[in-house]
Amino acid sequence: MQSLRWRIIIALTVLVLGLAYMLPSLPGVQGSSLAKFLPGDSINLGLDLKGGIHLTLGVDLDTALENNLDRIGDDLKAVAKEDDIYLLRPTVMPGDKIQAILLKKEQQEAFEEIVKKNFESLKIDGTEAMDDGRVRYVFGITTEYRKYFTKMTMEQAIKTIRNRIDQFGVAEPDIRRQEGNRIQIQLPGIQDPERAIKLIGRTAHLEFKLVDETANPQGALPPGSAIYQMQRRLANGTYAESPIVLKKDTVLTGEFITNAYVSYDRNVPYVGINFDNKGSRIFERLTGDNVGKRMAIVLDGKVYSAPTIQDKISGGRASITGHFTDEEARDLAVVLRAGSLPAPINILEQRTVGPSLGQESIDKGIQSAYIGMIAVLVFMVIYYGIAGAIADLVLVLNIMLIMAGLAAFGATLTLPGIAGIILTIGMAVDANVIIFERIREELRRGLTARAAIDEGYGKATLTIFDANVTTVIAAVILYNFGTGPIRGFAVTLTLGIITSMFTAIFVSRILFDAYVKNRADSTKLSI
Repeated sequence: MQSLRWRIIIALTVLVLGLAYMLPSLPGVQGSSLAKFLPGDSINLGLDLKGGIHLTLGVDLDTALENNLDRIGDDLKAVAKEDDIYLLRPTVMPGDKIQAILLKKEQQEAFEEIVKKNFESLKIDGTEAMDDGRVRYVFGITTEYRKYFTKMTMEQAIKTIRNRIDQFGVAEPDIRRQEGNRIQIQLPGIQDPERAIKLIGRTAHLEFKLVDETANPQGALPPGSAIYQMQRRLANGTYAESPIVLKKDTVLTGEFITNAYVSYDRNVPYVGINFDNKGSRIFERLTGDNVGKRMAIVLDGKVYSAPTIQDKISGGRASITGHFTDEEARDLAVVLRAGSLPAPINILEQRTVGPSLGQESIDKGIQSAYIGMIAVLVFMVIYYGIAGAIADLVLVLNIMLIMAGLAAFGATLTLPGIAGIILTIGMAVDANVIIFERIREELRRGLTARAAIDEGYGKATLTIFDANVTTVIAAVILYNFGTGPIRGFAVTLTLGIITSMFTAIFVSRILFDAYVKNRADSTKLSI
């Protein structure tokens, strides 16, 4: 008796929690006064139900490797300089090569020792002694480093894209690497696909460079300087460009940014950024050494502002002004917080799934579920009597717990997921059929109703458990190796098995025990 009371308390607790998590997903509850007292989680609909965009992106690995070789060349020059070995600025050559000119031939052995010790990714492809006493080196990269670089670039690109999408507010995006340099993205529920694509594809490589005030953009440029385009927003919303000469050396990059946010100055939005400790020290030293000079803020190769440094700036804060709109400023803050892409990306495929097609799929899926469920409910009552009614009750409870589980765990319901729920209905009924047939066998042997229930549940539970475990294993495999909709099927199937085990065995046993507890005729049972 005490055991039954505790089991009822547990079942009611689960029932109340299930109702609390299921109700926010119902259209009539959303936005009502009741919704204020319920959890905010609701069921996320997948791309095939809600509509959205499907993208296949190609990462430009060649450009990423070229940029990386350029940075390696700068490091090579800096490390050699620490040992008083001087090089001309290394340059990147076609075929993924780096050319470096050693100024003193007698330092050749020491230089090669530095390369061997500090740059395992490089191998010397050739040397050439020049007439003026200098030595020309051509470096290549090792095969192992190329594989490592490709793997790391793809992982960083996926991580950056995921960060941007998360901050954009898309629930349950599906982002995965495909063969070669391809990345597949599915974004359900996107209302502004063009803005999302623009946000994802932006490289957002931020650099700080000093302006070369001595150079004339219309004349010959001194060594170490280059022409960039300064962006100026016009009244009609477009941008005009004007040339500006900057020094090639980058004094600070966006890799030290810890936060980016939108602020306003006289109702004009700008993007404020915070640096980490190392970035703060570099920025403070940089502004202190260059008071009175202009420093350009370069984003993806374009100059958005070039203010004059008035004083040393400490505290690790800076701002990017560029006469942005509110939306442009917000998107720029998002991409700066998420980090820059390691390489440009190209859109290889773009498909838009309309919400009307998704709504049609939902309607047909729900209609199928209703028809199947009503047929099962009627059959169970006709064939098993009161026991069938108990099975119907726990079946409804099972569906409710599946929906609540999808909302509570933030899973995505897809069209195959609806198929998984329908399959779960059949499996839940099958579990009750196994139990009922066992009980019937025991009743035919002459056992009382209570004894038949005990024997029936005892013998059937292990059989049901074995069958469901193998199905869960198959669902786990589907989840790990399947794509988005297939994973949705695996999630609903797994969740449905767990809830059907709870309702078909635990809850229905409570109802049976309550049913036979005070029966005068202990030999009969409506089953």
